[in-house]
Amino acid sequence: MLALYFSGLDFSISAAVGFVSLFGVSVMNGILIITYYNQVRTSGMGTIEAMEHAAEQRMRPMLMTALSACIGLLPAAISTGIGSQVQRPLATVVVGGMLIGPIIMLVVVPALQTMLLGRTGGPAPAVPPPLEEAGEAHT
Repeated sequence: MLALYFSGLDFSISAAVGFVSLFGVSVMNGILIITYYNQVRTSGMGTIEAMEHAAEQRMRPMLMTALSACIGLLPAAISTGIGSQVQRPLATVVVGGMLIGPIIMLVVVPALQTMLLGRTGGPAPAVPPPLEEAGEAHT
């Protein structure tokens, strides 16, 4: 929304399509971080350390995706030729979101993850204990 505001463009259907695309990439990045966090956490690392490690390991792929989208859509975002009324809002939303999104994803998601899951420093349990033995039966 800030990119549209600063560029002087109105919200349109084209901008809405850009938001849908941007939300899809952001959700994918969030899933990648949380999945990697869960993998690291099951290996026995504490909550804070696992989140730091997950954000550190997934930072490069996220930034490379954002940078390639920004570079690819920057000409469309600054164009003024024929058809630019349709492509500029979409490209502006995607470029603006791809510049801010990964930074927020690497700061906000780890903070929320550690707040919601607690700050326990101990390792995660590898396997939950069985409720009952296979040969026993309760009457």
